[in-house]
Amino acid sequence: MEQGNGTEVVEFVLLGLAQTQEVQFFLFILFLIFYSLVLPANILIILTIQRDRRLGSPMYFFLANLAFLDICYCSITPPRMLVDFFSQHKAISYRACMAQLFFLHFLGGAEIFLLISMAFDRYVAICKPLHYTTVVNRGVCWALVVAAWTGGFTHSIIQVILIIRLPFCGPNQLDNFFCDVTQVIELACTDTYQLEFVIFINNSLVILVSFFLLLISYGALLVRLRAGSSLGKSKAASTCVTHIIIVFVMFSPAIYVYCRPFCSFPMDKVVAVFHTVVFPLVNPMIYTLRNREILSAMNRLMHKHKLWRGK
Repeated sequence: MEQGNGTEVVEFVLLGLAQTQEVQFFLFILFLIFYSLVLPANILIILTIQRDRRLGSPMYFFLANLAFLDICYCSITPPRMLVDFFSQHKAISYRACMAQLFFLHFLGGAEIFLLISMAFDRYVAICKPLHYTTVVNRGVCWALVVAAWTGGFTHSIIQVILIIRLPFCGPNQLDNFFCDVTQVIELACTDTYQLEFVIFINNSLVILVSFFLLLISYGALLVRLRAGSSLGKSKAASTCVTHIIIVFVMFSPAIYVYCRPFCSFPMDKVVAVFHTVVFPLVNPMIYTLRNREILSAMNRLMHKHKLWRGK
């Protein structure tokens, strides 16, 4: 902190996940292994979809974008977290904290809106199959992706604008391994009740409304498919179930963190780890493991790579 007209916080101290060196070393090895295995797997998903012409449908276009968003999202906090395991002074500057906060909500919001685009794609494919190629063309797909990024940016910039206007004069300790609005706002040297309410409404509108909208839409699609017994309908139902799993995996920790009063609970750090590190990288893999076409395309890609190296 430095002195001016008052005491102004120029950095925040991150208390991290653990205090003992033994536990920190164990967590470092655990997260490094996970990050080293799952991150390349998501990159492989993107390369497979891009290089295999059989995966040219909008569904796989959205999946590749989801994998890309998850890779970006997991590049915000895990790398710094791994470095901080061996740092005596785990501090982040005020500007870096605001940037971290912005990109977390920017990319997280974009993922939410992208999942809505994927639900729209499935609705047209199942309910309007004869018009699918016309309605969900390449231009519409790109427009939906741009809309998702725009929605995420709007959601995030609103929170950042509200936060940067707050005065911070100490204390400056965050009981976590990254900066987030729910904890930073508690360190402000002013009454933040009304601001917390506004941010709560902003988060709830984006997270809860999207969550229930997705569940209702996929539930309606499953009911529509229930009467069918053909292979095509069975495959469509399996895809909807996969999307529902991803919705629960993504939204459950987000609802726990952001759709409640801004106060600390014992499980906050555990949920934060799953929310920022584990679940985002696992999301595209859940879809991949349940999709034979992508697995077959990966095998073809790996086979071509082996033949090319053999030459």
